[in-house]
Amino acid sequence: MAQFLHPNRDDYILTSVLSALGDPTRLGIVRKLWSMREGQNCGAAAPCPAMPRSTLSNHMRILREAGIIRTHKQGVENISVVRFDDLEANFPGLMEIILSFEAR
Repeated sequence: MAQFLHPNRDDYILTSVLSALGDPTRLGIVRKLWSMREGQNCGAAAPCPAMPRSTLSNHMRILREAGIIRTHKQGVENISVVRFDDLEANFPGLMEIILSFEAR
């Protein structure tokens, strides 16, 4: 079974979070996950259905390593959720500000 590595709340680095969110595809993934607080599988979180699974997996890994999402196994699916509480504790208001801007 796959093991997912997630940083501890105390290990967040602002530049890593901003770098991960600086990619339009990853920002789109986070927007979808943000609106679905209970989480989604990777395929449902993909910004476009034609995205190769390997590309999507890489984007999810980057978001996980930055501490933006948490992924867990649920049956055969990987369910990802945004780490609302951890992000708010480390960077109050940051996600609300970033996600309030419309994609251009």
